[in-house]
Amino acid sequence: MLFLAATCLMVFSACEQKSAKTIEIRGIYGNPKPFWDKGLKLNNLGVNAIFVHSGSINLDMMNKARSEGLRVFAEFATLNGKNYVEKHPEAWALNEKGEKVEAASWFMGVCPTDPGFRQYRFNQLQELLLKFDLDGVWMDYLHWHAQFEEPEPILPETCFCNHCLKTFSKDTGIGLLTGTISEKAKWILNHENKQWRDWRCKIIYGWTAGIKEIISEIRPEALLGLYHCPWNDSEFNGARRRILGLDYDLLKETVDVFSPMVYHGRMGRKPQWVKENISWFCDRLDIRNDSFPKVWPIVQAHNDPGIISKEEFETVLTNGLASESSGVMMFTTYAVAEDEGKTQVMKKVYSQLMVNSNE
Repeated sequence: MLFLAATCLMVFSACEQKSAKTIEIRGIYGNPKPFWDKGLKLNNLGVNAIFVHSGSINLDMMNKARSEGLRVFAEFATLNGKNYVEKHPEAWALNEKGEKVEAASWFMGVCPTDPGFRQYRFNQLQELLLKFDLDGVWMDYLHWHAQFEEPEPILPETCFCNHCLKTFSKDTGIGLLTGTISEKAKWILNHENKQWRDWRCKIIYGWTAGIKEIISEIRPEALLGLYHCPWNDSEFNGARRRILGLDYDLLKETVDVFSPMVYHGRMGRKPQWVKENISWFCDRLDIRNDSFPKVWPIVQAHNDPGIISKEEFETVLTNGLASESSGVMMFTTYAVAEDEGKTQVMKKVYSQLMVNSNE
């Protein structure tokens, strides 16, 4: 009986350990320089990964990060057309009236079907991967022109340039009537709205597939991540898919890690919303902590709008690890480094995660 009891205890213990949640990433978003300028080592703060805009990465940063045992991921501003569309007007997205779209808050999108821009971005990605031994690339601004990072989002109908219209007709076999761009757009939205929305999602998916292929050729061990709008399927009348073109069921075929941008302050939400959203998202995609795709959310520490207190920051940082999430990061390094209270919160949360994972 004693032997049986001991055996049962061992089996129970093994099952408990097997079901224990694994936290892989304790990250920061942004150039780590604000921490390093203070003489702080990120590994001493519990950080094990940095996510940095691709244009800010250099060999000195890479070497210092590796010396602290950090994984390095590059943010890649995929469909941000700022400084490109001004020089290449053929890539400027057009609305349903045939007019050039205006910048949506700070974001200036681009026509996702423009072949010149696609080649331009893919060339940049290849150069980045050949130059630096990255652990992964995180696509950002991967959506049709719009702005979701506001309490009242900007959601224009795009893109109805001639290239998009011709590509839509060719890909779907749907013939378009003759007339002005606005007349064609009105006809599509009234008669082929579903086909139009589906096609737009496939265009965005095509970008992820192309980027995945480049990564596989140059850095096959590197991960492909996605910073994305965290709205559920029904918010703003389904605008995540309808306007932004983000179809989770398509994207999960190519994306290794989803990073919902759960910026509660910017989006006018309560801190508890972060936990609710991540739980919904993991259920929606049937995420499992120990398999792909993974979920590593990015939460808000930045004081805009308003002030994000250290207590609020701790709440959202912890809530980012809800459900099957296996990592978390915060926006931004400067916002945390300049605030001693937030720095200590990050160290406390991340250090406890290290203890729990026996690192």
